[in-house]
Amino acid sequence: MAGASPTPVPQIRAITLHAAGLTLSALLAEPVDMAPRAVLVALHGGGMRAGYFDSRARPGLSLLALGAQLGYTVLAVDRPGYGLSAARLPRGLALEDSAPVLRAALADFSARYATGAGLFLVAHSYGGKLALAAADASGGPSGDAAADAFGDALIGLDISGLGNRLAVAPHQLPGPGGQGEWRKHWGALRLYPPDAFRLGQALLSPVPEIEAAQGPSWPERYPELAARVRVPVRFTFAEQEQWWRHDEEAVAELTRPFASAPVRVDHQPDAGHNISLGWAARTYHLRVCGFLEECLLARDAALPQRRPVGAAL
Repeated sequence: MAGASPTPVPQIRAITLHAAGLTLSALLAEPVDMAPRAVLVALHGGGMRAGYFDSRARPGLSLLALGAQLGYTVLAVDRPGYGLSAARLPRGLALEDSAPVLRAALADFSARYATGAGLFLVAHSYGGKLALAAADASGGPSGDAAADAFGDALIGLDISGLGNRLAVAPHQLPGPGGQGEWRKHWGALRLYPPDAFRLGQALLSPVPEIEAAQGPSWPERYPELAARVRVPVRFTFAEQEQWWRHDEEAVAELTRPFASAPVRVDHQPDAGHNISLGWAARTYHLRVCGFLEECLLARDAALPQRRPVGAAL
C-alpha cells in the first residue's frame, strides 16, 4: 500500500538469565513500540546454540526477527551445558535436572520482562526433550513455586526434529566424540542457502557427556513424559528427517501417550533436520506462530463467558 510505514526491524540482543545458581545465556528480540502478545521460548538441539533460531544466511529466516515483527517476544535460550553455563557444567546436565533450571530461568525472565498471554515453547531436536520435561509442570499444583508459575503460564509446545522411534542405531547418535553423521543433520544441500553452512560453524558446540549418555534411553522415557503434558503439542518432521522415524506407524506411537493434551503431527516439505537454518525456515516459523495463535484462540474460547448484565437466563 502506498504510503504504508515499513515494519520496524527489531533489535536482537544477548541477555543473561539467572536460575538455581546458574547463569544461562540467551538471545532476545522484542516487538517494537508494543506490548508482546506472548513469548516464544526457543530451545536449540544437541551440539548447537541459541543462534540456531537466528539464521542470518538470508533475510526472513530468523525466528527472532520474524516473531518480534509479528508482535511476540522471542527468547532463544542456550540450554544448560551450553553457552555461559558450559564452564559451570562441563559434563552437561541430566534432562530431569535441566527442566527445573529452565523453569527457574523463565521465572527470572518473567519477573523482568512483559510476557503477554504467557510462554510458548518452540523446540528443536534435543530441545524438544527439554520442552516436554519442563511441561510436566503443566499438570497442576506441585508445591514448587517456579514449576507452578510455569505451568500456569504455559500455552503450548511446538517441537521439530524429534520423534520417539530412532531411524539409526543408538551408537550413531551425536555424542561427546562428535556431532554425528553430517548428512543426517542437514539432508540435501539444495535445502539450504549457501551461507548456511559457513555461518552454521559458529553455532556448533560440543554435546555434553551427560546429555549424550541419556540419548539412547529416550524412546523408553518418552511415554511417561508425554502422558503428563496438559497443553497442546505440535510435532513437525522435515521431509528429509533422518534421525527419527516418521512413517504412519511411528507417528501413531508418537501421539498415543498424550492422554490429556491435543496433539498433531505435521511434515515440512523441502526441509532437512535443521529446518530453521534452511530455505523452509520462514514457512516453518510462520506455521509455529500460526499454531501459537490457535492455542490462544482455543484457550480464550474455553474460558467461561461473562454474561452481560441484565441478560435473560
